[in-house]
Amino acid sequence: MTHKVHPKGFRVGVTENWKSVGFSTKKYQKWIREDIKIRDFFKKNFEKGIIQDVYIERSGNEIKVTIFSSRPGFLIGREGGGVEKISKKIASLVKSKKVKINIEELKTPEQNATFIAQQIARDLENRIPYRKTAKKALDKIFSQKGVEGAKIILKGRLDGAEIARKETFKRGKLPSQTIRSDIDYAQESAFCYYGIVGIKVWIYKGKKELKN
Repeated sequence: MTHKVHPKGFRVGVTENWKSVGFSTKKYQKWIREDIKIRDFFKKNFEKGIIQDVYIERSGNEIKVTIFSSRPGFLIGREGGGVEKISKKIASLVKSKKVKINIEELKTPEQNATFIAQQIARDLENRIPYRKTAKKALDKIFSQKGVEGAKIILKGRLDGAEIARKETFKRGKLPSQTIRSDIDYAQESAFCYYGIVGIKVWIYKGKKELKN
């Protein structure tokens, strides 16, 4: 039996950074619960394909939330009204007066595993055949320079089949056991009329130099 490790968790502190940053020995559990509330808020209130990642940073009494999105204009809204609404909602969730929202645009969303997984989920929910969806996603990934390999796994009642199964689509190389490998990974669920389909996406972008 092999021991499965999360591709990003395996590389935290080496080639990946923490998604939540802050230091406190007494408020650790409270902050974890608040982080879950913040991430759940974005997941429930924004449709798939808008938000790809959320980073949370705490310093003193201030919470800084950085949102990475392929559609930043949708979040910002007219005259920045969307940012103000998000800030007020998060402040009410975590009961904090100082919440700073920073929205950054993904310049190459095709190289982002979360974006690709969300696109696949949307296509499957729209009843597009899974093989066509997966191949289209791989073509989109390799349309950008810098990608050396990718893998997509779909699991469930694919295309409404009676028996659930797993299908793997792979192109290029994917050295998952090498800690220097720059691998972006994401999981997503497609809520289809015939059941839930699990989606996993790996994107390999070469090797990173280790920091001294």
